[in-house]
Amino acid sequence: MAALLLLLAVLAAVTGWRGRAGTLRRSGRLGVHTEASELTDNAFALANRVAAPILLAAAAVFGLGGVLVLALRLPTAATLVVFAVALVGGMLLLRSAAALGQRAAASLPRPLTKQDRPAGCDGCACGAGGCAVKALKQGAN
Repeated sequence: MAALLLLLAVLAAVTGWRGRAGTLRRSGRLGVHTEASELTDNAFALANRVAAPILLAAAAVFGLGGVLVLALRLPTAATLVVFAVALVGGMLLLRSAAALGQRAAASLPRPLTKQDRPAGCDGCACGAGGCAVKALKQGAN
């Protein structure tokens, strides 16, 4: 039981630190992998930066639970209670970290897809100024 809690603590801590530092990659297994966070690298980085403090809190809960299970000489029932509280508490924190990361990533504007482009646009990469075809049509009116 302690080994599981300590493993979860290490995984949550590594994910939190790397998310905070911006070194997580979308192709990896760690981090907030939701629909909104997977759209762009910026969305993924933002989702994980927002989730990082809560992930570190989950790591602390898992770690404290693991240490308590190892260090305290409790009866079996009490050890199971400590394990369950640490596991459920840490998992709830992980879930809330993912939800906040998802919400942050969803707040970013979506990148244009082929269906979103205006008629006549061949994907000319007009840049941040907008679509030149649209600007030409508006100027003609």
